Amino acid sequence: MADTKREIERKYEGPPAGEDARLPDLTGVSGVSGVIDKGVAELDATYYDTPDQRLAAASLTLRRRTGGDDAGWHLKLPVSEGVRDEIHAPLSDTVPRSLTGLVRSRIRDAELVPLVRLLSARDIRHLVDASGALLAEVSLDRVRAERLSGGEGTAEWTEIEVELADDGDPAFLDKVEKKLRKAGLSRSSSPSKLAKALGETGKRKKVAAAPVEKDPVTAGDHVLAYIRAQRDAIVELDPAVRRDVYDSVHSMRVATRRMRSTFRSYGKVLDRTVTDPIGDELKWLAGELGIDRDQEVLTERLTEALDNLPRTLLSGPVRTRLRTWSHARHGGSRRRLIAVLDGKRYLDLLTALDATVSDPPLLKAASQDPAKVIAKAVRKDFKKVSDLIGQALDLPPGADRDLAMHEARKKAKRTRYAAETAAPALGKPASDLVKSMKSLQTLLGDHQDSVMARDALLALSAQAYAAGESSFTYGVLYGREEQRAAAAEAALPGAWEAIEGQGAV
Repeated sequence: MADTKREIERKYEGPPAGEDARLPDLTGVSGVSGVIDKGVAELDATYYDTPDQRLAAASLTLRRRTGGDDAGWHLKLPVSEGVRDEIHAPLSDTVPRSLTGLVRSRIRDAELVPLVRLLSARDIRHLVDASGALLAEVSLDRVRAERLSGGEGTAEWTEIEVELADDGDPAFLDKVEKKLRKAGLSRSSSPSKLAKALGETGKRKKVAAAPVEKDPVTAGDHVLAYIRAQRDAIVELDPAVRRDVYDSVHSMRVATRRMRSTFRSYGKVLDRTVTDPIGDELKWLAGELGIDRDQEVLTERLTEALDNLPRTLLSGPVRTRLRTWSHARHGGSRRRLIAVLDGKRYLDLLTALDATVSDPPLLKAASQDPAKVIAKAVRKDFKKVSDLIGQALDLPPGADRDLAMHEARKKAKRTRYAAETAAPALGKPASDLVKSMKSLQTLLGDHQDSVMARDALLALSAQAYAAGESSFTYGVLYGREEQRAAAAEAALPGAWEAIEGQGAV
């Protein structure tokens, strides 16, 4: 079992190794009522990475550490500058599977090997307030690094680390820093001990590094910049999806859809004989992610509907049944999703995406003026949305109209993503179209969610009836969903008239 902790810290350069290093007096820091000496901890940490240092390239650290009060395995995932999520697993001889899974999108099938060993003598102080509550932990670390692979030699240095207490105010770190700067200290030039060790004990290897980002010039530049961003999002979101972080599944699914839509919209820029098979795999992945995401959306919608229902209309154990239904479906979909992310098909897809970014299948139009090539692709997608909206409005209410509106919603998404790609090249017209398609997507999405909710309510009602429970409340909710769908259908003509009046790019 792995535990997660949000780590907020700052590091400062200490005196050169060999000099007398001491922690500055911090009793004068605003809010600090006491500085408690916690003694010296002897820490022994071995950092693991692939031979070509893929984790280091992504600013991830994986270590096995003994000593101190948190011995075990630690995986640190960057959140923002000075902020990382530290995931802890019990001490073992080999890398825990729970942590290997969290770096799978980075390492793929590569082996994790010992990279650097760090021996640290950590002199610890606790800064506490008037009630004795911990504000921050300050430590002076005397570090010795030994390269185990991919380099040679050793290095020694001292540094001061200030880590905010759990749920502490990050502004407190500014107060501590002010005191440290007055004592002549400055921020560390290395983001982590590992980065410093790699820099001082051997030349860091580079892995399939993305080319230096340049301002997009051609149509191909703009399309590839958008595709690269989606590839990066999929890889970076993988650990969050595995940890079941809120909205991570949805965000990864959106990235897969954006990329697939871009392949289809810009078939004159990228060779579809190459991208269509990748698009099929992206569709598969989106479908697997959708099992979990659709469940989240349905549960949130039905729970909110119950919350807004007067008590007089609640009959039977509706909330309990909804909870049981949701947990059962969610648990099964979670297990399936993790198996998908651990599978060869998914890893092969990531490899294919890397290849598409590093060696794109560009066509002749890729080298042309983006204002022409990209605008033409966006207008083509907009025309498809227009045709589908017209079909939907010509149909009477019912299953056929529901399906037509759902198809229009999918094309609205595609047009929105095409416009997002175009925005850097075309400016405000494309940005305005993104907003228009988003509003249309929201309207059509609410209608489709109502269709799905009614299907779920029918199933829940049947379960309740079979168990001898009242199905009255499910009928009430079903009727309200019918009203929401009818409202969306009534609003569609006016909404589309306004969007159509603006036109495409």
